[in-house]
Amino acid sequence: MTTSLHYGRVGRAASGRRLCVFPMALALLSAPWTFAQYPGQIKTDKDKEQPSLRAVAVLEWTGDLSKPKTSRLVPITLFDGEQLQDAGVYLARPEPLAVAGGVEYILQKNGAKLGLFDIQRSGQEEGSWVGLGVWKPIPKPKAAPAAVEKIEDDENSDRPVLHRKDGAGHDGGGNSSGAGNSGPPPDPDRPTLHKAPSSEDSKSDDSGQSAGSGSGSDRPTLHKAPDGGQSGNGQAGSSTTGGTDAGGAVPSGQSDPDRPQLKRGKAKQQPDEGYVSSVENTDPDRPRLMRGKPADSGPSLTPTLMGLPADMEQAVAVSDPRNRPEHPWSYSWANLDDEAKMKEAMEDAARAALGIQTPLPAPAPKKTAGARVKAAKAKPAPPPPEPAPLADEQFRVFELAYGAGATMVLTAHTDAPLGQQKYVTLIGQPDLYGSLLVLFKNVADGAHLDDTPRMRLVDAVDALADNRGELLFELRGKTTRQFALYRVLRGTATQLFVTGGGATAIEAQN
Repeated sequence: MTTSLHYGRVGRAASGRRLCVFPMALALLSAPWTFAQYPGQIKTDKDKEQPSLRAVAVLEWTGDLSKPKTSRLVPITLFDGEQLQDAGVYLARPEPLAVAGGVEYILQKNGAKLGLFDIQRSGQEEGSWVGLGVWKPIPKPKAAPAAVEKIEDDENSDRPVLHRKDGAGHDGGGNSSGAGNSGPPPDPDRPTLHKAPSSEDSKSDDSGQSAGSGSGSDRPTLHKAPDGGQSGNGQAGSSTTGGTDAGGAVPSGQSDPDRPQLKRGKAKQQPDEGYVSSVENTDPDRPRLMRGKPADSGPSLTPTLMGLPADMEQAVAVSDPRNRPEHPWSYSWANLDDEAKMKEAMEDAARAALGIQTPLPAPAPKKTAGARVKAAKAKPAPPPPEPAPLADEQFRVFELAYGAGATMVLTAHTDAPLGQQKYVTLIGQPDLYGSLLVLFKNVADGAHLDDTPRMRLVDAVDALADNRGELLFELRGKTTRQFALYRVLRGTATQLFVTGGGATAIEAQN
């Protein structure tokens, strides 16, 4: 059973309310004029609409998402309707509310749903709580039932219609088959199905015809076969069901050799069975061998992800009791050339921040007229050098609000040994003239990651349930790790929240 997070308050005790009855009665008796000051029905805080909790987490896994090898859910934030709380410690009794058993998260990628993750258990890894559970696909909506075509009874139609005949001889459409009754005469060419008379109601007359079959009818009638021709005293029965030769039936004493018969097969002989008297196990410490999984072991969980492997993948997870529509965060460019232009400008800014900007070629010396003629006959000039490479480059563009412009994020690092790498993170937007405007820049050194951790983009997510996306980053140090939310608004990128209970971890660098 899975649930989402809900908001609740603890009410007052019943005894506390009872203690206030007697003093209130004395006050009303001593001051009767106060009745005129009663304003009417007073609404308490319980009458107001209580806000629902909204939790944001990050699911980390290895392998395929549909069948992950290992996984864990890291709680990030929990919005209580007024402010963001640290989901890793909020209402920890002992596990936090965000990773309690039964909480269900929706996995998202760019605002689109990827699947569901149900928390079954929780545990601690290096002092931080994580959720353990199972991944499930998004349930498909049920198909609408097929509409049943209504057939109307048209008297002028040639299509045959089946009616049930009542006891008075009237069919379901109100037509009467007896003489003297009002109504249109029956159609002699219209086929009609009649219910065959039962064996109890039908009585054989002297001519051998059944009284319930209708006189003068040549229509064949199916009758129940005799029970085997033996009466209770061991002699053959003398009555037949359906007449003699006039009805074409065979007397009960004779058998039709051409009539197919259903015979019950011979019962299988029961194998010899041996019975062993039950033996009670009086030793409580005696081990038992059980086949399969015990019934109280719970659902199968994905193995826990440990550490930070190189093939680890991440996705945003949101738990909200309200069904909110999907809000895609991807930005659609009006001109694809603008995207290539902005990406190139972001890469140049990243190289400049890392100090690996490709040097410009040296200016060529001035040439005389004769030298120009010789240069024209010589080989063409070599192409400019290739720009410095950016390792592990990630470039994404978001539309963080409906109708907002493009917000670009680029993360990369230098191609060097692990301890000598430099990491860069840029957040930018196009300005009014189509040029790049850098809103946020962070550069980290691989040798001092605990002082300034590197920033890895996870995704955009609506953490405040205000239909506006925030950028979620992982702040990975050498021995520590945090997560932070950044809000981009009015040409600035401000850190909104950071896990771990610390102050602002990273500010923009000039």
